[in-house]
Amino acid sequence: MGGRVKNPGRAPVPDGQPDGQPGAQPSGQPSGQPSGQADGRATRWDDHRESRRATLVQAAVTAIDELGPAASVADIARAAGVSKPVLYRYFADKSDLHAAVGHWGATQVVERLMPVLLADQPLREKVYRGCDEYLALIAEHPHVFLLLVEHRAVGDPLADGKQRVAAAFARVLGDTLRSFGIDASGAEPWAQGLVGLGLATGEWWLRRNTMSRAAVADHLGSFVWHALEGIADEHGVALDADGRPGPAPGQAGPR
Repeated sequence: MGGRVKNPGRAPVPDGQPDGQPGAQPSGQPSGQPSGQADGRATRWDDHRESRRATLVQAAVTAIDELGPAASVADIARAAGVSKPVLYRYFADKSDLHAAVGHWGATQVVERLMPVLLADQPLREKVYRGCDEYLALIAEHPHVFLLLVEHRAVGDPLADGKQRVAAAFARVLGDTLRSFGIDASGAEPWAQGLVGLGLATGEWWLRRNTMSRAAVADHLGSFVWHALEGIADEHGVALDADGRPGPAPGQAGPR
């Protein structure tokens, strides 16, 4: 992508409200109206609001991709084809918008990595492929990634996303360790460490650009793989070249 964001035209304002005017959000039961009807209206509003937020987040991603981490709320509003007041009907402030972009980013990570990590392939191959997929994803949206890491000091927009990704990693790591017959109690802290490692390595790579993605993925995959291999070895499980478990030399099996 390149160049300034083109205004795709004004998007229709929900519920027929003029730009900048708060829409009447259903709350409680209107006088003389059955509760079921009121609940239905509230549900429709909630569904509509979430759909509209998702559309606006995608517009924010597009604007940041094209304009860089410094993209303003006005830039994002133009990309979405709405006014700033309309944008602020769906996000409390700029930090809330950035947090929603962080949630989008975490969803992308989980959706890209989980199929790789859960595939019926050798464990070692999955580790290396997962690292490469992660780097490929942030390379597709480098400005979005850098915006998110640059705003960690003021209401970390990645806070919720990091927990989602770590929880997904912990489940996979825990299942893997249990399949080896190893205590999986360390899965959660190790998963948190993997998230931090990915963020730090990704930021360094995008800013410095001193080696290819393939080289970085190989180094990152090697680090993760040998950490997992070392954990297994300490519990009496030797992993072969593909990651299949067996007793470590001189040991009868898992302890």
